[in-house]
Amino acid sequence: MSKKIRKPIKNEKDFSNKIIKILSQSPNKAFNYKQIGAKLELDDTKSRNQIIKDLKILAASKKIIETEPGKYLVKAESQDYYEGTIDMTSRKTAYFICPDFSEDVFIPTNNLNRALDKDKVKVYVYNRRKGKRPEGEVIEVIERNKTDFVGVIDIQANFAFVSTANPKMYTDIFIPKDKIGEAENGDVVLVTIEDWPKRADSPFGSVIRVLGKPGEHNTEIHAILAEYGLPSDFPIEVETYAQKIDTSIQESEIAKRRDMRDTLTFTIDPKDAKDFDDALSFKKLENGNYEIGIHIADVSYYLEEGTILDDEAYQRATSVYLVDRVVPMLPEVLSNFACSLRPNEEKYTFSAIFEVSPTSQVINQWFGRTVIYSDQRFAYEEAQYIIETKDNTIPVDISITGESYVVSDEIVDATLKLDELAKILRKKRMANGAISFDKVEVKFNLDAEGEPEGVYFKVSKDANHLIEEFMLLANRKVAEYIGKQKKTFVYRIHDEPNEDKLIAMQTVIAKFGYKIDFRNKGDISKSLNALMEEVNGKKEQNLIDTLAIRSMSKAKYSTENIGHYGLAFDYYSHFTSPIRRYPDVMVHRLLQYYLDNGASVDEEVYETKCLHCSNMESLATNAERDSIKYMQVKYMQDHQDEEFLGVISGVTEWGIYVEIVSNKCEGMVRIREIKDDYYTFDEKQYALVGATSNSVLQLGDEIYVKVKNADLVKKQLDFHFLRRAE
Repeated sequence: MSKKIRKPIKNEKDFSNKIIKILSQSPNKAFNYKQIGAKLELDDTKSRNQIIKDLKILAASKKIIETEPGKYLVKAESQDYYEGTIDMTSRKTAYFICPDFSEDVFIPTNNLNRALDKDKVKVYVYNRRKGKRPEGEVIEVIERNKTDFVGVIDIQANFAFVSTANPKMYTDIFIPKDKIGEAENGDVVLVTIEDWPKRADSPFGSVIRVLGKPGEHNTEIHAILAEYGLPSDFPIEVETYAQKIDTSIQESEIAKRRDMRDTLTFTIDPKDAKDFDDALSFKKLENGNYEIGIHIADVSYYLEEGTILDDEAYQRATSVYLVDRVVPMLPEVLSNFACSLRPNEEKYTFSAIFEVSPTSQVINQWFGRTVIYSDQRFAYEEAQYIIETKDNTIPVDISITGESYVVSDEIVDATLKLDELAKILRKKRMANGAISFDKVEVKFNLDAEGEPEGVYFKVSKDANHLIEEFMLLANRKVAEYIGKQKKTFVYRIHDEPNEDKLIAMQTVIAKFGYKIDFRNKGDISKSLNALMEEVNGKKEQNLIDTLAIRSMSKAKYSTENIGHYGLAFDYYSHFTSPIRRYPDVMVHRLLQYYLDNGASVDEEVYETKCLHCSNMESLATNAERDSIKYMQVKYMQDHQDEEFLGVISGVTEWGIYVEIVSNKCEGMVRIREIKDDYYTFDEKQYALVGATSNSVLQLGDEIYVKVKNADLVKKQLDFHFLRRAE
């Protein structure tokens, strides 16, 4: 059988980069021109001569060493390869992210060498000359970011391919016939990549789960969870373990705790909440001050370290809030019952109790385990009604009981005083440089089948701010208490904003007549707050809110305390939501351990846990965002014949993004769809400019659109451009 020879590469004039790549992959082995030619699968005379010539040039320039006649080794100090991560674009090219480079390294499609988005890779970097963007080539995939993908299966006679809707996944996945499983043609499936042979165009995988038919509600929701590696159910052994936990309140345990059952206590939560993990208690003191207790569900009492239940909670790290369901961190027996601070029930809690002056100064503080009895459960709307009207009769249209009812004067007085104190705390926080992002949240009214019937916007009011301020107080004071002891702790940190992103944001907001003050850190936060206030209620509000949030660093968990820029706190942690966040469980355990005079714990162990929790939070946030996009597309499917007023929220060379004013749904108008002129993209203006009329379509302009296509699988809306708003 004759040896298969690959044809010489057309127009290849210089093999230098490929030679260095081959030598770099085996830095301790010397190669001759024949071995390099074999690696490149080239053995025609012309190519071999070029390889010999390039080897001589590289040796003369001291990039490689001739260890013996005709044998070469890469020079140790000139190994131009680095480790980092791949950031794929939607155009099948990528950027290499590495701290050794001030700018990202461009990776052309043909240099990806089987690397996928967010993979950890080793890259050979060339074009490092001044004034020229560095380019690179992946020479090794060190670690896959993910191997499981969701897509639609296309079954052929003896094999199948799975294509994903993810624009950053540039290849289909090949499925051999014996690994298709129960999947039928056109099903949405979860597949895992098992191998990617060097000569194969696509990775090889197998179907591990059939999710259902495309476009079906449950299929798409489960697909979102599966795409991010998030669970939808608890393993049976975890549920069984949870069901066996003794959740009864014991006198022997009460005796070990501070008894707060006789102190006025109530909860304020969303009207559809089932897990109430925080309650407030209120007492007037004889000296004119107030005792305010922030009582948090004592999850760590039930969640013992080292158990399968704790392992499952840690792996999940957070509850996931999708548009039509919650995927909880803890099984329902704990999250909705034992740990939930339900009205008229005794509960174990972990509390931060403060003596507060009438001017909201903290005079004394106490942290520890307690037992409480909640006297009342409020929805935010009910508490807001009390704050606004001072009335103690909750009307039927607001009541969560479905009937009008009377609230005791004691609870009304407590609510009004807490509101007053919270407003002082908030005012102080803003004066210290905190940034207020009250971004409008899109919510859906769903019918019994989970179909969207309408859209509404959730806006924070005084009742929300009341709870927020006292939760912030507890989180801050707990972090400060441990932080000043210089012991290892789990902090919630937030770095200063990215100045380049702020400058880019300034370019956009200048078109609306706004500006940011860059003179110092305090001026930036003050001008951002002023900006948020100024745009409130205006057509460009959502766009500018989004830009401002994107300019901020992402908050994360860490044992290294750098403070929280957005809240203007030197110390901050998460203590108040252990039912839905694992870092809060860690904080409770550490706080009790240090209250018992424990020595500082291993920082490295907790930093690893912090990184895991931050990563899981990011995945959950992405899943939540995708579920909102999915529901928006689903909602718009039923409104395809309607005209909508929209605001241009983004401009690119291929078209404009438009956000509908009435429901915040965003879609794209392709540039070729705008028929009243021939438009081109003007990068400096962030605008499309008409070639004949010179008319401009830019950020913030109002236009009328109609749905052209609503793709549930891709979670993507395309609009027809109708006309400009007058």
